[in-house]
Amino acid sequence: MRHQPILKGIVEKSTVKRIVGLGSKLLLMALLLACSKESEDLTPTGTGTTGTGTTTGSSVAIDSTTTSSATPEGNTDKAVNADDLLANSTFSSTVSITFGTTVNITNPLAGNGVSVAETNGDVVITSTATGVDFVLAGTTTNGSVKIYSDKKFKLTLNGVNITNADGPAINIQSEKRAFIVLTDNTTNTLADGATYTASGTEDMKATVFSEGQMIFSGNGSLSLKGNYKHAIASDDYIRLISGTITITSAASDGIHTNDAFIADGGTVTMTTLGDGIQCEEGYIVINGGTFTINVVDKGIAASYDTDTTIDPYLTINGGTITINSSAGEGIESKSVLTINNGNIIAKTKDDAINAGTFIYINGGTVYAYSSSNDGIDSNGPITITGGKTVSVGASSPEGSFDCDRSTFKITGGIAVGVAGATSTPTASVSTQPSVLLGGGTANQLMHIQSGEGAEVLTFLIPKTYTTMLFSSPKLKTGQSYKVYSGGSVAGGTNVNGLYTSGTYTLGTQSTTFTTSSMVTRVGGSVGP
Repeated sequence: MRHQPILKGIVEKSTVKRIVGLGSKLLLMALLLACSKESEDLTPTGTGTTGTGTTTGSSVAIDSTTTSSATPEGNTDKAVNADDLLANSTFSSTVSITFGTTVNITNPLAGNGVSVAETNGDVVITSTATGVDFVLAGTTTNGSVKIYSDKKFKLTLNGVNITNADGPAINIQSEKRAFIVLTDNTTNTLADGATYTASGTEDMKATVFSEGQMIFSGNGSLSLKGNYKHAIASDDYIRLISGTITITSAASDGIHTNDAFIADGGTVTMTTLGDGIQCEEGYIVINGGTFTINVVDKGIAASYDTDTTIDPYLTINGGTITINSSAGEGIESKSVLTINNGNIIAKTKDDAINAGTFIYINGGTVYAYSSSNDGIDSNGPITITGGKTVSVGASSPEGSFDCDRSTFKITGGIAVGVAGATSTPTASVSTQPSVLLGGGTANQLMHIQSGEGAEVLTFLIPKTYTTMLFSSPKLKTGQSYKVYSGGSVAGGTNVNGLYTSGTYTLGTQSTTFTTSSMVTRVGGSVGP
């Protein structure tokens, strides 16, 4: 039995005989139990030996209940604007344009504020009327729609298919709000030309372009090709409330705005040669929706081009975001980046998540994977108060978390970082313990458990690394922990390699550590 060597040093056979002779069997049982509790080689179930670092047949239940969340920090803005709700506007007049062998136009407002002209499939609408709904339907392989309007309007896509060989498919030369509604159960397809024919000094740079705000809603679908530059672009802002948008290709960005991009819902899938969603001079707020973004450059980026007074913050309050970038960054803010909730996966060549001044992670599930740079990189501080964050960076000197020697505060959540190096959490402001460990091998399990045998971390390593940063509410200061490599998990599920359920069977014990302070360094490399 595993406790016999310990018992032999404490209770000699003659002592046992004297105890039995005195009839003190209860005292003997107490001594045996005491020996068992003092052993540092306990395993929660099964049997095994740890003197050689190998445990066989021992298993532990993976803890799926312990979580923590401190007071959120950063930005909670949802960019709410009542004027963006279709229900708050009235459009009582309908002008219909139906493409086909000929273009059929129904305009009850002719002579009363709306004129519609058509030349060789190109339709030009000029409107000074209030409350007009322009409805597009039918198919043209060489046509377009251009709109001039002094008032906000509704543009309903009711099963329309437009290809324009020499310009945008839809060109809105109006600074007023355009409510673009995808009619339920319809499929709409738009494509522009690879080259544009200039129209005076008019700006036009996308398959769907507007000088003003565009608000997308409805439960239909819209498929776009951006052959010239962007697929959707606004010189103001774009809001997505609902609908399914598929950008099959874009020569530059999928969605490009000047002032802002806000998403409350909808489903967007895109493949581009430039950025996915780019805000040139403003902010991005994502409250909900599902985004699958496959790009060459940046996935989602809020920046400023020329006006340094702009605050290009980026706030994610929810939604599901999947980004694959072959050369650029995943999610970038030139200002403050705040993640309050949502499910985020960013796999990139450059930094997976990057901010110019500050990164806050308050909740959600985040997986940041960079093949050649940092997983999560802030040019200022980083604060983690909640959520489940897994960050994977490249080999040294790149880091899983990099905050350029600024404050790195952890007060809650679960954070796992693997790379060549990492920034060190700031002990004086952190309230949740962290540990820095040495290397691990790709596709192996890595497991940490407390001295009492409780599961603390079970993680499937995504790539070989030399430095791990781990912080969790399961870590307590002043306690001893064991680290295992290998082993197996039965009946378990993992999120981004982080197991949240199942039973772990112990592999090889590689090291032990004691959390003697808020930040414990066992191994690995410390970066900026």
